[in-house]
Amino acid sequence: MNESLSANCQSLVSVNRLCKTYGGVKRFFGATTPPLKAVNNVSFDIAPGETLGLVGESGSGKSTTGRVLLQLEQPTSGEISFKGNNITGLSKPMLKPYRRDMQIIFQDPYASLNPRMAVGEFVGEPLDVHGLAGSRSEREGRVAALFRKVGLDPAFMKRFPHEFSGGQRQRVNIARAIALNPAFIVADEPITALDVSIQAQIVNLFQDLQDELGLTYLFIAHDLSMIRYLCHRVAVMLRGRIVEIGPCEAIFENPQHPYTRALLSAIPVPDPDIERDRHPISFDVNANLPPEAAILRSVDEGHFVLEA
Repeated sequence: MNESLSANCQSLVSVNRLCKTYGGVKRFFGATTPPLKAVNNVSFDIAPGETLGLVGESGSGKSTTGRVLLQLEQPTSGEISFKGNNITGLSKPMLKPYRRDMQIIFQDPYASLNPRMAVGEFVGEPLDVHGLAGSRSEREGRVAALFRKVGLDPAFMKRFPHEFSGGQRQRVNIARAIALNPAFIVADEPITALDVSIQAQIVNLFQDLQDELGLTYLFIAHDLSMIRYLCHRVAVMLRGRIVEIGPCEAIFENPQHPYTRALLSAIPVPDPDIERDRHPISFDVNANLPPEAAILRSVDEGHFVLEA
C-alpha cells in the first residue's frame, strides 16, 4: 500500500490495488458481453476516527467498493487490511471476529429491515449471533440503550418497520450497526432515500456517534454538500477508478481533475440570481476515460490526482 495516500500512516483500513470484475453475460446465439471492471485498481487508507467520503456518479463503483471492502463480495484481486491484518479472502468462520468491528448501513432503510420482525428483535439480533447478551433482560436493556442513543423511544421496540417513517427506519439500522461497538462503518448512501430535512438530522447523528464512540466511516454519497460538511477527506471515483483523493477543503477549493471540477460545478446554488447565470462544466466520460497505466500523482500534501 502506498502509505502516502493516507492522512495517517497508522491506518485502520487499508485497501491496495483492489479490483472487482464481473464476468461476461451470455446472450443469444452464444455471444458474451465483455467483463465489467466495477472496481479497478483502487487504493486508499482510512485513519482511525476519520471519515473518508466516496463520491461519483451512479455506476462509478462506489457501493461495490464498500461491499468488497467488507467482504460481502469477494474481490477479483487486491488486498484489504483491517487493523494491520490482511482479511482478503478469509473464510466465514475466520472472518466472523472482524464482523463485530466492521458494519454497513445501506441506502434503503426499509429494504434493510425484516418486515416480519419487530425492530427491537432486529437490533438485538447481532448480540445473539455473537453471544454478547447473557439473558433476555440484559439483551432488552442493551437494545433500549441503543434506541436512546440514536434518538428513538425504547417503547417502539415492539413495533414493526411499516409503522415507522423513513428517518426512523434509518435510525433503527444505525442502532443495529453500532450494537456490537464496531470501529468501522461503511455508510452506503444512507441519506439518499430521506427527505432533505431528515437528511441533516441523520448526518448530525453520524457526527455525534463518531465523537462519542470514536467511529471511522467510509461515507458513500451523491450529495457533495453533505460530504463537505461531514468528511475529512474525499475520494472521487470514475468508472471504477479513483481519479482524485485528498483533504476535503483541497478537493472543494482546488479540484485538479476535470471530472472533479465537473461534479463540483453541478452543485446547485440556493440563490436564483446566481443559479440562473451559472453554467455547469461538461465532461464526456466516454471520451475522457483514464488510461489503464495512469497512476495517482501528488499535487500537494495528501492531495493526489490521476494522471491524464
